[in-house]
Amino acid sequence: MRVPGLRSSEKKLGQLKAVFHDKEAWQKMDPETIVYQVWSWEPVPAGTEGGLFWGGTEIQPGCVGNEYFMTHGHRHAIVNRAEFYGTTVGQGKLVLRDESGRVWSEEMKPGSLHYIPGRVAHRVVNTGGVPLRFVACWPSDAGHDYEIAGGKGLGARVLQRNGEPVFEIIPDAVA
Repeated sequence: MRVPGLRSSEKKLGQLKAVFHDKEAWQKMDPETIVYQVWSWEPVPAGTEGGLFWGGTEIQPGCVGNEYFMTHGHRHAIVNRAEFYGTTVGQGKLVLRDESGRVWSEEMKPGSLHYIPGRVAHRVVNTGGVPLRFVACWPSDAGHDYEIAGGKGLGARVLQRNGEPVFEIIPDAVA
């Protein structure tokens, strides 16, 4: 039975060239490698004011060079729209950037709940050895703006150093 409004998508390494800083390591990897998958239930048409969408994301473990696999990152097209993320499996970091350029991260682990205010760009990084899974709820009229994730990204990277994740702010990345 087909459920109306149920959608799924996947992002492969070849689609994420602008996301990772080590272009040489990225070029040596299989572009067909699935980095993450998203499933969503959209019971109302996109753009419906007052509606909600619900979804789940699974990010695979892995690195490009010393940078962990991550989502593309986005902010909402209607910038004042907020979102919730709830972690169910795995370990990671939620990387956030507000309009002033301030960048920070929050630990994601089973049971953690994260409120992402409007006007804040965000991406999720899998820092563990198993798939990182989280659920999300967002307004159906929020839309997605992926431009902030290009170039210097959100102004920070999560790198693997001595087997541990390190959150690093990128100097001069305020755009």
